Amino acid sequence: MATVVDAPHTTFSYRKRGRWIDHWEPDNKEFWEDGGKQTARKNLIFSVFAENLGFSVWVLWASVVTAMGSAGFAFLGKNNPDAVNNALLLTSTPTLVGAALRVPYTFAIPRFGGRAFTAFSAAMLLVPTLGLAYFINQPSTPMWVFMVLAAIAGVGGGNFSSSMANINFFFPEGKKGAALGINAAGGNLGVAQTQLFVPLIITLGTHIMAKDAGGYRFGITLAVLVWIPFILVALAGALRYMDSLSGAKSDGTSYKLALKNRHTWVMAILYVGTFGSFIGFSFAFPTLLKANFPDLAKIGWMSTLGNLAFLGALVGSMSRPFGGWISDKLGGAKITLYVFGAMAIATALIVASLSAKNFPLYLISFLLLFVLSGVGNGSTYRMIPMIFTAEARRHASETGQDIGTALISAKRQAGAAIGVIGAIGAAGGWVLQQALRLSNTHYHSMNPAFWGYVVAYLGMGAICWWFYLRSSFAVGRVPSLAHANV
Repeated sequence: MATVVDAPHTTFSYRKRGRWIDHWEPDNKEFWEDGGKQTARKNLIFSVFAENLGFSVWVLWASVVTAMGSAGFAFLGKNNPDAVNNALLLTSTPTLVGAALRVPYTFAIPRFGGRAFTAFSAAMLLVPTLGLAYFINQPSTPMWVFMVLAAIAGVGGGNFSSSMANINFFFPEGKKGAALGINAAGGNLGVAQTQLFVPLIITLGTHIMAKDAGGYRFGITLAVLVWIPFILVALAGALRYMDSLSGAKSDGTSYKLALKNRHTWVMAILYVGTFGSFIGFSFAFPTLLKANFPDLAKIGWMSTLGNLAFLGALVGSMSRPFGGWISDKLGGAKITLYVFGAMAIATALIVASLSAKNFPLYLISFLLLFVLSGVGNGSTYRMIPMIFTAEARRHASETGQDIGTALISAKRQAGAAIGVIGAIGAAGGWVLQQALRLSNTHYHSMNPAFWGYVVAYLGMGAICWWFYLRSSFAVGRVPSLAHANV
């Protein structure tokens, strides 16, 4: 492993091959222009590619379960009254595991280096994909085996935190927002591409073989194995071209301070409503389409319901950067409040469409909900650094602490808080799917769960207003917050 030794303090020589970098100074303009920028962009490209595959494998089960009943697995068969509940259990398991892994994955970059851990996290994706490709061809395989494989697929969800933590170290303060936005959007798009291509490949496989259980198993196998070459490219690319930074150290103190800060937990609740809705509905949408409008499967190409399900993840991913942009203009808290109000309306429209058995209204309402969740993802992320910055300024003014030191501490705490908030937000996706499953089990309808979401969104909007927009209260708790475009 080669090591870069920088003779003059501000120079940096770009090398194509991956290695450890002992000196990294991205905020130094000369250092950045002499080769730092090229190195950072190279690492961003391979990080986005690996994270995109992580999301793709993470959400793979959302599309696969819709075909497993036809592939001969009785626990998901159309004659099984628990088929929908079993499908939601299989799709929610990766969500929960992925959420739990986000915190330790954040700490892995400082300990093992971005290059090594990106390669490791890519290699881990081979386990659930190869395992699924094998067991899908064993018709007698019990459901618990697939539950284990679905849980292992959760490693793809953890990739988000390690990837974001890694890229955060490479870019200067003025360029981190754009770099992290690109990294996050690249990962989220993995959900849409999986839900577009996997159903198409499954359909292709059944046409090649036969429209029977064996044909469906062949189609699912193709749809799973198609990711293997890309995973191997991500693994090789990370080992050969990515870098690790010796100076990328974890800050345990900042994590402790972030965990003690009430705003970490308030923002975690809000992120459950935005990202939790995005990832939860992304996993559940193919199953919901098939369960609520089964006759669509009889209409030619519509049998590949993923041709519609992918639209939700796509519009949700594309609207996320817009949420950050509009929050810069109008304030993140205002946009988040409006988003929750609109999400409550969109969810009520979903209930109305189910009652009327109106598929166009159902699809439009769900796509609106996805767009709003994406906007909310961007606006809540915009709020986090501003909240910690405002608190740091208040603390500095009250104690006489140097403002520069206070702001550096605020940035570190915000970074730590984002890791915690991201993990809890992803766990919200599991809660959302479990609510659907339990509602269907006890009430034989998903409407109670949807009405519960309406109440939750309105409650989260009230929390946002209470803490960050009710001026007398918000300014008292976090001075200058009202003027910080939170």
